Amino acid sequence: MISLETQHFNINRILLLIIGLWPYQRSRLVEFQLIILYGTLMTFIVFQLTSFITSECTLDFIYKVLSSAFFFICLAIKYNSFWINADILRSSLKQLQDVCNEIEDKNEIAIVEKYGIKAKRITIKLLLLGICCQFTILLIYIWPYICHIVVLKNKFRSPSPSYIETEYFIDKEKYFYLITLHRHVAICIGILAMIATGTMLLTYLQHTCAMFNIACYRIEKAINISQKNSSKNEKKSYKEIIRAVNIHCNAIKLINFLISNFEGSFFCLIAAGMVCLCCNLLRVVSFTDNIGQFILSLNILIGLYLYLFLSNYTAQEITDHNEYVFATVYNVCWYMAPIRIQKMILFLLQRGTKSFHVILGGVLVTSLQSAASLTSTSISYFTVLYSTRQD
Repeated sequence: MISLETQHFNINRILLLIIGLWPYQRSRLVEFQLIILYGTLMTFIVFQLTSFITSECTLDFIYKVLSSAFFFICLAIKYNSFWINADILRSSLKQLQDVCNEIEDKNEIAIVEKYGIKAKRITIKLLLLGICCQFTILLIYIWPYICHIVVLKNKFRSPSPSYIETEYFIDKEKYFYLITLHRHVAICIGILAMIATGTMLLTYLQHTCAMFNIACYRIEKAINISQKNSSKNEKKSYKEIIRAVNIHCNAIKLINFLISNFEGSFFCLIAAGMVCLCCNLLRVVSFTDNIGQFILSLNILIGLYLYLFLSNYTAQEITDHNEYVFATVYNVCWYMAPIRIQKMILFLLQRGTKSFHVILGGVLVTSLQSAASLTSTSISYFTVLYSTRQD
């Protein structure tokens, strides 16, 4: 028996538990944890936007604030989407577990294990990348202090780099350490939320790819059985085809159920992400001598483009796996099967004429082509902003 929570989603479970988003065991303490963590993230966004109140709103200043604020808005959207859709996520995991409970064939279990290991490897790599990103952001803040101490021979004076513009309406010198703590805790929560939620969805979708692969295996098995001239074998072949169709339909239902309930969140994420990409591209190209700001914007760009690519790549995998099911139906020796089996195969071939795509936010048909299109669009918007800035 396959236990998804303990075998395949264990890393995702730990990450989501840290930020209070694991959909099970939602006690009052967990709800309090959610309020504190989400509140920290949201207040950091607010204190970035309040800088417009006390500062002169030049174009450079606007782009500087928006480049970081919209990045944290993206992180908050991801956090909030899992918070409000906890019941949906719990139901999706239950449905996936029910499908896995019906799998008894050793080869089918091996297929699920293969995709589970793949998802785990991606999760670990993204987690390590997130830790590196967090360390880099921390380093660009403490580096001026290190240099200052070395230059002044251990006489410490408090420089105040402002790579992320904020306004707390308090004495920045007096409460410097509290402001710094709030900033880095918010960054840590946001990055962890992005990794935890993103890898959770990725792992879930990888398991639906496994279901498509199992459907291919069952079709091949059914045709092999049907080639043995026996009424008993013909009945077995029927059952295998029915099981293949069922798991294929279940995979599509699971994907549609999860994605459709996150539709509003994905739409907001796409819109906020595009604004963030454009502003940070502008910040990178406009680099003069502020190396800290350049590294920060570059980190944000790498994170967002990586997220864009991985989400579209995973969706492309789902489309490819779905098409491979029907390619398998076409390529097997179905013409050697009994006439009644051939008629069932024809129905499957007709169903294969309709493509299946994952649609995010109700507007974006996700694929590698869409990733390239979004990248091109962000660069086009950036070009327009850059030309107006030059004028």
